[in-house]
Amino acid sequence: MGKPKKTKSGHTSSTIVLNKKSRHDYILEERFEAGLALQGWEVKSLREGRVQIRDSYVIVKDGEAWLLGAVITPLPTVSTHIQPEPQRTRKLLLHRDELNKLIGAVERKGYALIPTAMYWKKGRAKLEIALAKGKQAHDKRAAIKERDWQRDKQRIIKGARS
Repeated sequence: MGKPKKTKSGHTSSTIVLNKKSRHDYILEERFEAGLALQGWEVKSLREGRVQIRDSYVIVKDGEAWLLGAVITPLPTVSTHIQPEPQRTRKLLLHRDELNKLIGAVERKGYALIPTAMYWKKGRAKLEIALAKGKQAHDKRAAIKERDWQRDKQRIIKGARS
């Protein structure tokens, strides 16, 4: 959460939020871009960066994709005549062929749909979802060990050059 980051040129980044934990917990195979059906107060909150997708996931029900568990915190200036629900289920907008592909993949054992990033594209909020397979604990340890080895190897090479 937080305000949009500014790049070197002074423009704000189009990325709203990243789900870094998804790369640690899952093997991400194929990515899809989905639109979000949002209410007005949610869009204003997204512009302020008041969103969290860490524990969220996507389900496919009745031929439609839904985002569950994402929290969009309302701004304090939200209208008084509506009751904002920060953790409501939000509909994802995908093409029919993409939905059919996701339905087939999710029905296979061990696959899940995980949101990996939320960003702006041509003024509209988009959600990147990934077809993912859960990692076992030993897979996570192996990934950490490999990452540490790559870091140590770079240090050794850098030290040898000096």
